[in-house]
Amino acid sequence: MTKDIKDQIAGKLKEVEGKVTGDKLREAEGKTQQAKGKAEKKINDVKKKLEKKK
Repeated sequence: MTKDIKDQIAGKLKEVEGKVTGDKLREAEGKTQQAKGKAEKKINDVKKKLEKKK
């Protein structure tokens, strides 16, 4: 499992935990971590496409 997917999963868990407990900060941390994972995935996808073109 790649780091970007781990960040997305961990972020979702934090977000849900924050919603369940009413902890807005934890929920926001989760959303931020998910966004980071999605951004890393897009970057990695672009890198792979560029490597294929070489």
